[in-house]
Amino acid sequence: MGIKEKDILKRVLFYGGNAIVALIFVSPLLWMIAASLKPEAQIFSDMSTIRTFWPTGAALGNYVEVFTRVNMMKFILNSLFYVFVIVILDLAVNSICGYALAKFDFPGKELLLTVVISLMVLPMEAIMLPLYKEVASLGWVNTWAGLIVPFVGKCFSIYMFRQFFLDIPDDLLEAAAIDGCGPIKTFFTIVMPISGTVYATIFILDFVAHWNDFMWPMLVVTGEDMRTIQLAIQTFFGSKPIHYGAIMASLTISAIPMLLMFVFLQKYYVEGIASTGIKG
Repeated sequence: MGIKEKDILKRVLFYGGNAIVALIFVSPLLWMIAASLKPEAQIFSDMSTIRTFWPTGAALGNYVEVFTRVNMMKFILNSLFYVFVIVILDLAVNSICGYALAKFDFPGKELLLTVVISLMVLPMEAIMLPLYKEVASLGWVNTWAGLIVPFVGKCFSIYMFRQFFLDIPDDLLEAAAIDGCGPIKTFFTIVMPISGTVYATIFILDFVAHWNDFMWPMLVVTGEDMRTIQLAIQTFFGSKPIHYGAIMASLTISAIPMLLMFVFLQKYYVEGIASTGIKG
């Protein structure tokens, strides 16, 4: 076998292996979408055949049931509002904190950075109960403040921004200072415009995390008006009749924003992860 044939075989094995792995990972998503378009009985009758991934006789009855059984559109809008407010505040607050840790010298800077990195390993489950008690003591149960404020400051976001801003040349910032730009103007007119990749990365990570969040909204939200989409999906499991077609349809609806996010922003996500992960 010549060198050219070996190169072709390596490429076939490489791309073929990647395709198989990709199909394995995407198969649950394909099954969910297919099941959302099938009658209830057909979901289980097709389970042991290849037809389980193909919506034969596709119909939208399950989606109609989702929007008639609950006020799904309101819950979607609630989730979008909740997520976007958190994301915007996260980007605004934590980017400034990360910039300060990257480009300014002040007493206690190294200690503060150590605290930020240490808190990154603290799981949400460890602080959920004390956090809820604090929110309840402030009277924020079943309020937007209770849902949003605890997640404005994020150690992971601060660290990601810091790592990215470290790579911005100091000469560029010094030139801006010579031209009369103060620290705030320099940040908003120079640093932010060239930092789109890290902003997109944090945006995606935040959106996915809070769009899929179930535990915290379940603790804080006690009324119908503020219910998020994940709490709405739970009602299909907890109230009769339990129709798995409708459950799959509601899960598909909840997955659409995340799929769109990765389709349109995946380039910036990969660039942001790469650029913030190679510096110490």
